Amino acid sequence: MRTRTVRYATDSSSDGKLLDIYAPARPGNRCVLLWHGMGPDERDVLAPLAQEVARSGATVLVPDWRSDRPDGGRAHLTDTLRFARDHVRDAVDGPAQLVLAGWSAGAGAAVGVALQPELFDGWRPAAVVGIAGGYRRPARTTGTVPLDAVRRAVTPVPVRLVHGTHDTVVPGDSSRELHEQLLALGWDSELSEPATDHAGVLGCVYDPTAQRCLPTDEPSVRDLGRATARVIAAAASLLAHE
Repeated sequence: MRTRTVRYATDSSSDGKLLDIYAPARPGNRCVLLWHGMGPDERDVLAPLAQEVARSGATVLVPDWRSDRPDGGRAHLTDTLRFARDHVRDAVDGPAQLVLAGWSAGAGAAVGVALQPELFDGWRPAAVVGIAGGYRRPARTTGTVPLDAVRRAVTPVPVRLVHGTHDTVVPGDSSRELHEQLLALGWDSELSEPATDHAGVLGCVYDPTAQRCLPTDEPSVRDLGRATARVIAAAASLLAHE
């Protein structure tokens, strides 16, 4: 696996913002854009998860973005989406589409894109993975509550949800409700509920002093992160058979 850091263009900075690219040893046609949560510019929080997904053979793009912008981060997220689509077209080996994944606030943002493609020139991800997301709040990409938007959405895409049963930051009932609504509407939806918390689904632990999620050497927690990585990798593997 190779990792490099680049900048994606954004109107909020003349220099752009940072984005990490995790490339597997043998790149193929699977690519994942992975968004972090509300903490401004916390792409490093997703590093352990991105590394695990890349080891499965998918290229993973992890950008910084800022939820504290006046628009709640919408422009940054849209700019990263544009960068990722260009990357898939120009750098991935052979025909490919893009899996959109996110954690916490990034999960709602990712699901929102799939539910309202009209806001993104009709573009939709090939699959979506929402990790520890709250879907009763407006998505930072669309401004619409996903659980409201799902009733109007058409043309289903595969959705995979992961939510820890011990999550006290974002309770898991909104993931269950979204999953049930998607199934009722005929979508391909799967929900995984590991026995862990908001950080554990990433294979991390929350440090109250640093006020952020940090990597850990605890084997049981790392195993939880690997399980989430397998969900993302499986969603990306759907692309290989299209």
